[in-house]
Amino acid sequence: MTDLKNKTLFITGASRGIGLAIALRAAKDGANIAIAAKSAEPHKHLPGTIYTAAEEIEAAGGKALPIVCDIRHEDQVQAAVDATVEKFGGIDICINNASAISLTGTEATEMKRWDLMHSINARGTFLTSKTCIPHLKKAKNPHVLMLSPPLDMSPKWFAGHTAYTMAKYGMSMCVLGMAAEFKTDGIAFNALWPRTAIATAAVKFALGGDAMMQASRSVDILSDAAHLIFTKSAKEFTGNFIIDDTFLYENGVTDFEKYRVDPSKQLAPDFFVPDSSTPPPGVVETLMKGMLG
Repeated sequence: MTDLKNKTLFITGASRGIGLAIALRAAKDGANIAIAAKSAEPHKHLPGTIYTAAEEIEAAGGKALPIVCDIRHEDQVQAAVDATVEKFGGIDICINNASAISLTGTEATEMKRWDLMHSINARGTFLTSKTCIPHLKKAKNPHVLMLSPPLDMSPKWFAGHTAYTMAKYGMSMCVLGMAAEFKTDGIAFNALWPRTAIATAAVKFALGGDAMMQASRSVDILSDAAHLIFTKSAKEFTGNFIIDDTFLYENGVTDFEKYRVDPSKQLAPDFFVPDSSTPPPGVVETLMKGMLG
């Protein structure tokens, strides 16, 4: 399979950022996109709603279904999945993109913030995947993708923000378990993670302002990687924890400069990238030493 024409994608948190970028890349192929997100009204800091995302998807060549959905609530997820199936006839690809972040130490982490991260990241990913699986079993070449990191148990990924790491690794443990559980059903479960910071409004607002944006790559590197994942055989390509540039390089991409927001700035490494993960040729020289944050 080389494109996603007429495929139906169910994407959480697709009103902006990485989720919207993945949706727009699929829309260029003529895919159907269900946008399951809370953003019915504009956020005071973050641009985009499910309705503006739908307009962009339609303009890019896809078909869009904007759905107000808080993935913390089982009834809302079930209703969103049902609406998608009713509109498009099924679900081929489930993308667990929605996520909450709080980079706080143990004593500074309020339990309501812990609950939010785990409810959205770990529980929301489990719930959304679980609800989509009956429809994915009927699909041709079904994929589930988590925007979550490799399960690297180095203490440095926990020490500064144990609560957040637990929540993100919960998403990745869904990949580990479900890839094995549903292998005989032919459903692929994979995780995708960026080597560097990614230029999104959320990163600008919460993680470092304009300086971090200039030290980032564009969302296109993740949308290109996700598209390539979805065109692979689900029966053969499953259970993988993918770092974006390494995966693209292994599949023939050699130009990574096009993804840089500001080529004059060094790239800021993201969290959770294992020390054993080797950047593609030429990329290592552009990375700052140390980890993001």
